[in-house]
Amino acid sequence: MKLSNRLESMEFSAIRKLAPFAEDATKRGVSVYHLNIGQPDIPTPSAYMEGVNNYTDKVLKYVNSQGMDPLIESFIKYYKEWNIEFSKSEILVTNGGSEAILFALMSICDPGDEILIPEPFYTNYNALADLASVKVVPFITKAEDGFHLPSKEVITNKITKKTKAIMVSNPGNPTGVVYTKEEVRMLADIVKENDIFLISDEVYREFVYDNLKYTSALYMKDIEEKIILIDSISKRYSACGARIGLVASKHKHLMAQMLKLGQSRLCVPVIEQVAATNLINTPKSYFIKTQKEYEERRNILHKYLLKIPGVVCEKPSGAFYVIAKLPIKNAEDFAKWLLTDFNYNNKTVMVAPAEGFYATDGLGINEIRLSYCLNTTALKDAMGILKIALEKYISLNKN
Repeated sequence: MKLSNRLESMEFSAIRKLAPFAEDATKRGVSVYHLNIGQPDIPTPSAYMEGVNNYTDKVLKYVNSQGMDPLIESFIKYYKEWNIEFSKSEILVTNGGSEAILFALMSICDPGDEILIPEPFYTNYNALADLASVKVVPFITKAEDGFHLPSKEVITNKITKKTKAIMVSNPGNPTGVVYTKEEVRMLADIVKENDIFLISDEVYREFVYDNLKYTSALYMKDIEEKIILIDSISKRYSACGARIGLVASKHKHLMAQMLKLGQSRLCVPVIEQVAATNLINTPKSYFIKTQKEYEERRNILHKYLLKIPGVVCEKPSGAFYVIAKLPIKNAEDFAKWLLTDFNYNNKTVMVAPAEGFYATDGLGINEIRLSYCLNTTALKDAMGILKIALEKYISLNKN
């Protein structure tokens, strides 16, 4: 029996597609360092578990489809600390940031409409666009430019009558780029002049390094109603498994209509919402310590990459990822080989082939995305193993 074209045409996640090979390696007794996925290893704040214990109702009931009031109020309080003002009606709690993106796309696009995204981009953007029957139109950002945005003209030349939005991740996944105030202003001008939306994925705002200043799209006051904010507790609180995200906008009609999508899936899990509400009580020292830890890991990973002959990469300024170009023909073949045919002292590494982070055919074939979510000791060991593996792989594939 034939399955849907929607399902058959979707690609497997570039981040998770090699997971079966990693599982087989583990079964063979090989330890696998996971550099492929942005799963923080920093302990989740104790405030979350304290929040779980706050749930005392004897019946686990449905709650409001928009989200529980105390959680929404905690988000409002959080954004005020970033000089961003929201009212209750402007926030919809979602099942993680992924549902927030899907809701945003389904709310502003009809099937066949287009969104512009700088590539490389988070691989799930493609999958979610497929689900919404939306076409991704990429515009290239380059490693030698630190993956910063191209000129205004390059972006506007991609806009057609079907374009409904530009979608960006800032700080960037998978590139680690942090856009400057001037770049965000340029996006605001494009959005304003072409009467389209700006979907701004800002889940990594706490992770900005080198004393750079973070600029939210919502600081562009003249286009407030054209901004759709995507956010999540997953990264800043090391709570990926909680699956609590949100979509927010000053466009009141958009948010009122988007609630229909929230009602279609009834509600976000209740206990997770109760627990997440308590995260607002996380001390500021938690974020300071976490940011410092990731900056040190970033420095370690970049230092080790520069020691590997033929590897090209720019030092990322935010999030916890880096795109590295390898002196090989096919990064996916290398990534698979690491798990099936290689180990060093019974250890290997898992990386994400970067081709899946591009929409343009032929790009990213010899690139990988690495996440520095490992502790410093493990990260140093993993990078040493990666260097040995790459040298061996190249020697085996000289012809």
